[in-house]
Amino acid sequence: MSTDSSSSGSIQSSRSGFLASPSGSARPARPAQLDPAILDHLGGGLDPEVISEMSHASAAALLDRVHHTEDPQIVRRVITLVDTEGVDIIAQLWSNAEPDSLPGILWRLYLLRTWMQRNREQIARLWRLGEPVATTASAIVGVDETPDAEDIARTADSILSGAFTGDFAVALDRASAFTDVIANGLRVQAHRITAAQKDAAAHGGMQGAQEAQGTPHDAQTRAARLMHTAANLLTTSRDFHEGAHLWRRGRLE
Repeated sequence: MSTDSSSSGSIQSSRSGFLASPSGSARPARPAQLDPAILDHLGGGLDPEVISEMSHASAAALLDRVHHTEDPQIVRRVITLVDTEGVDIIAQLWSNAEPDSLPGILWRLYLLRTWMQRNREQIARLWRLGEPVATTASAIVGVDETPDAEDIARTADSILSGAFTGDFAVALDRASAFTDVIANGLRVQAHRITAAQKDAAAHGGMQGAQEAQGTPHDAQTRAARLMHTAANLLTTSRDFHEGAHLWRRGRLE
């Protein structure tokens, strides 16, 4: 995601706020963390109900395994699953799961980490726009008002690893607060584009506006894309918030 567009070559806006596309890099056929028997059947056109059952079973098994291990290498392999195996693997299992389910929430957490890692500099700038002073969101997420790219990368790992090794609901609260701030940053940037276009037009006529922001249509398109992505992120933030609520009630399955 660029700072004046809703997407980049690797991240596109989607119903869940962000969508990682395949990197195209070579990778093993299946991740060691997931049951090979499940993956062997994914390409066979199974009944959607069967796939749903496998998605729930695999999410619960993965979370349970990491919660009960003291091996930091296992934790790291699970956290970097998308990096090493590609997003297609978990997409086949979890991408169609509802957001109020464990596989649906894990899918969104993995995509959040991927998005943050690949767009860390742009997201750092959006955080500074959306959270210019430290607030409760800063405290919840664990980020101050002036993060750099490496702070964003560390936060991405921290949120996902916290889901597997710490309090799952707290990790979801952090993810929710983070996406809220970035959505606000996108809205701020969209408003700035619109305001700059209007100001340039008022003081320099149409030529001045085009020199400042391109044609009015270009500026409107960029602003609309930013607002669209912000709306998607707010939806995802609500998904994380509701997931935390369900987990605390023992109803996130």
